[in-house]
Amino acid sequence: MATVVLTQAQNSNKTVHYTKADTLRGSITAERAWWDVQYYAVHVTPDIVTKTINGYVDISYKVVAKGSKMQIDLQQPLIIDSILNISKSTSTSLVFERSGNIAYALFEKQQKLMSIHTVRIYYHGKPQEARNPPWDGGVTWSKDKNGSPFVTTSCQGLGASIWWPCKDHQSDEPENGASISITTPDSLMDVSNGRLQEMLENKTAHTKTWKWAVKNPINNYSLSMNIAKYANFSDTLHGEAGVLPLNYYVLNDDLEAAKIQFQQAKNMLHCFEYWFGKYPFYEDSYKLIEVPYLGMEHQSAVTYGNKFKNGYLGRDVSGSGWGLKWDFIIVHESGHEWFGNNITSKDIADMWIHEGFTSFSETLYTDWVSGKQAGNEYNFGIRRNIRNTSPIIGAYGVNGKGGDDMYYKTSNMLQTIRNAMNDDAKFRLLLRNLNANFYHQTVTALDIQNSMSTDAGFDLSKIFEQYLKGIQIPVLELSVSNDSKKISYRWTNCVDGFNLPIYITTTTGQKKLLPKSNEASTIDLAAGEASFFNAKAIEFNYFIKVKEVKTAQ
Repeated sequence: MATVVLTQAQNSNKTVHYTKADTLRGSITAERAWWDVQYYAVHVTPDIVTKTINGYVDISYKVVAKGSKMQIDLQQPLIIDSILNISKSTSTSLVFERSGNIAYALFEKQQKLMSIHTVRIYYHGKPQEARNPPWDGGVTWSKDKNGSPFVTTSCQGLGASIWWPCKDHQSDEPENGASISITTPDSLMDVSNGRLQEMLENKTAHTKTWKWAVKNPINNYSLSMNIAKYANFSDTLHGEAGVLPLNYYVLNDDLEAAKIQFQQAKNMLHCFEYWFGKYPFYEDSYKLIEVPYLGMEHQSAVTYGNKFKNGYLGRDVSGSGWGLKWDFIIVHESGHEWFGNNITSKDIADMWIHEGFTSFSETLYTDWVSGKQAGNEYNFGIRRNIRNTSPIIGAYGVNGKGGDDMYYKTSNMLQTIRNAMNDDAKFRLLLRNLNANFYHQTVTALDIQNSMSTDAGFDLSKIFEQYLKGIQIPVLELSVSNDSKKISYRWTNCVDGFNLPIYITTTTGQKKLLPKSNEASTIDLAAGEASFFNAKAIEFNYFIKVKEVKTAQ
């Protein structure tokens, strides 16, 4: 999701009360646990005049445990008309109960373990209209400047069930992908995820049905419909896994501007393949699609509304100047193809995995375009947006995301770990291993922590605890003895066991310090060696505070 710029995060002292509905939405209930989604086939016809939709969704699933009551999510005021149990030769209606944003489909008997089945849900109604997309999403019913319809969806956090029925939990992605068929007036086009399978002309109804499909697992909120009078141009990327088709869909009036601005996409993709590994969705292609809101990371169908400007709507979120060298939305939303889409958090409480790594991709791209010093300055600059008012990790099991510091603070945590490793080749391998180890998977914070610790060569658990679960900035206390032969140092304002390595500069090169929390350590300087550590220089490389204490004797 596009980052939140200069907004006030929630106060850490504020008590959040969660409801039964939050638990039903955010946890793996007994009615969700027994079935595993294999494939979604979404069919939707929007009525642009009345701002309503109708359609049906086929959910193919595998029975993985005992159960005969199925939880299906569809948010009010959308209405379920019927639920069918589909087999090869017949379909039978299922009795269902509606409870708020949940429907329970009732099967007469337990289905065979590991068998594959399909249910079809017919539904209709007026979905929630997006109030401030993509942050407060839903369906956007707008018009382009020529008065033609411009209709899109965005629903991260809010949930895909805001506009189509599904198992609305990030932990269960369809193993075999999904298809999405959108019927539009014949003067318009829908662009959705993956590759276009077919376009059917319904001449008597003056409509067209556009069927798109992805072959890879996909998080529910990534599925999108984007309806407009689109123009298309294309390119190819010769990448790590072969030839990747690049397709761009923009309004006719913006075609020439897009042909210039979207040239950045190839360089960005090369950069991210270098740092993160191969683009995760070669089978499904890569697209940029113009929309009437800022943008969103819809898998293989990245949406774009940055007005063909560099920066964030023409602004540099870092204040360093380097953020104006590239288009924020192209870079940030595409970075989510690796973190958010390839690697998806099981629980939205770990949304930092999506947003923090992707925010850090901005630093890596600045490094790629303008050099490592520029990347460092960009990363340091975005600290001005960190609030430190609430933890980054949210509440588990209730669809509760953490604070907005998940963007900039996590990015600075990753830069801090990178500098603590002091080996960019090794750090690059760490990032690539994340995408290889968890290729097309859903993960927990512990999964990420363990993988990174293995490649970093030291335990990151206390570092994760410090930056993701708390709001204190660790303080490095340093002092040099009167005879300049010893440096004394320790961590304060930190969790017990905080173990971040630090490199300081002396006249003979770098020295590695291994400070302990609230326990002083010393290091000897060689004869003739002098330390000229600079507090600001250390703080530039690590998201910490440096305190020069009274000279040690």
